[in-house]
Amino acid sequence: MRVVVAEDLFLLRDGLVRLLQAHGHDVVAAVGTGPAALGALISEQPDVAIVDVRLPPTFSDEGLQAALAARREVPGLPVLILSQHVEQLYARELLADGQGGIGYQLKDRVLDAGQFLDAVERVAAGGTALDPQVVSKLLGRPSRADPLAVLTERERSVLALMAEGLSNTAIAGRLYLSEGAISKYTTTIFAKLGLAPGEDTNRRVRAVLAYLDAGHDSP
Repeated sequence: MRVVVAEDLFLLRDGLVRLLQAHGHDVVAAVGTGPAALGALISEQPDVAIVDVRLPPTFSDEGLQAALAARREVPGLPVLILSQHVEQLYARELLADGQGGIGYQLKDRVLDAGQFLDAVERVAAGGTALDPQVVSKLLGRPSRADPLAVLTERERSVLALMAEGLSNTAIAGRLYLSEGAISKYTTTIFAKLGLAPGEDTNRRVRAVLAYLDAGHDSP
């Protein structure tokens, strides 16, 4: 898998490169600024990009803006955003184009190599990998106009775990239910959200985006 890493802290950038290479991935570019990140993303068009939100020269949101600009040039370019904190506005901006291949992980998650690599691979495959804290921050109580009001509490719980990028097997383990039961829940969720039968990964991504969008105006 070809990867671009955009992180200004040398030790973290070097650590990410070493981790990825140790697991057989090809890091085609490792950069430390917003402009360099944008150039690398567009020129290399990697299988997945790992991008810090805040990059030089101003350390505001150069990394995020580089990722957004690159996805406009290369629609669907898989991007996993790294951040020190949950930035609700940034997360929603990344999700706004309605496409898959998106992730938002807190930097603390990088300390768990297995979970981090799993998130990278899910994003590269066109799925989502949102940190649980990001999901909980983005979602609030449903409003009257909530398009997900048709879902039961259990279905919303399943969808929230789907937003983290978990498979049916992993969701079943988390909720102490059978995989068959989770499969039925996901089928019902897709039907209630009006997602026509098709490629499962695409429907999962669209369901997650609908869920996050429903919490857009929530506190």
